[in-house]
Amino acid sequence: MITDTLKNAGSYTALGERIVAALEFLKNTDFSKIPDGKIEITGDEIFAMIQRYETKPREQGKWEAHRKYIDIQFLAEGSELIGVHNIDDLEITEPYSPENDLLFLDGNNGDFITLSKDKFVLLYPQDAHMPCITAKKPSKVTKIVVKILA
Repeated sequence: MITDTLKNAGSYTALGERIVAALEFLKNTDFSKIPDGKIEITGDEIFAMIQRYETKPREQGKWEAHRKYIDIQFLAEGSELIGVHNIDDLEITEPYSPENDLLFLDGNNGDFITLSKDKFVLLYPQDAHMPCITAKKPSKVTKIVVKILA
């Protein structure tokens, strides 16, 4: 897991071409003009999902993880908490769905970090995460989740 702001995106070139391309997409796109939905960047290797929603209480959150894709979760507007925890320390509650590249887990541990405008978190397959959680007060969020083939 890595968390940072887009202004430091150049620090991550050693992580590979796909991650660099994803960060460049985030840096060079005006998301206020793009509707919710999927945007292909390089086909199934890199794509983005634009999402707008209101954050929810932690009690409504679920731990999730992916096997096929790395996530970069970036906030263009708003503020939220996102929980992060190693997948090995959680219990599977719903089996892995290859079609959705999604696995749900349960556990009380984990660290929660605050994402706010122009910040991102990069999550690898071992990084279970609980997104969309209210920080200090409910917030309307514009989030871009870039999926990068691992």
